[in-house]
Amino acid sequence: MNQQISGSSSIPEKVYFRIGEVSDLVGVDPHVLRYWESEFTVIKPRRAKSNQRLYRRRDVEYLLLIKTLLHSEGYTISGARKLIRKGVKAESPVVKKNRESSKKPDNRLAEIKKDLQKIQQLLALKSLRY
Repeated sequence: MNQQISGSSSIPEKVYFRIGEVSDLVGVDPHVLRYWESEFTVIKPRRAKSNQRLYRRRDVEYLLLIKTLLHSEGYTISGARKLIRKGVKAESPVVKKNRESSKKPDNRLAEIKKDLQKIQQLLALKSLRY
C-alpha cells in the first residue's frame, strides 16, 4: 500500500505482530481479525512453528483500512472486499465520493419528482376542463 492509512503511522516498526498486538492496534477483538482474515484474501498472516498467526505490517495496514471501511464508512463486507480488490485506499476520492453521495439526496431523483408533479398538475387541469 503506497498511501498511509489513518493510524498507520502509529504502527510500531516490527517485522511481525502477534494477533493480540494487532487486536490492540486495530481496536477490534481477535475473533474479528480471524473472521476478516477468512473474508478478505489480502490478509495472509504467516504461521509460527507454534501455529500462532504472525501478521506483517502490510496486513495490519489492510486491517486498519477494513475497519475504516466497515465501521466509519458504512460499507458491507462485500462492498469493502470489492473496493480493496480494486485497490482503493481509505482516503481515495472514490470512498469520499461514495460517502458524500450517500449523505446527499440524489439531485436527479429530485428533478424526476418535480417533473412527475408537473405532469400530475397538468393532468389534473386537463380533467377539470372536460
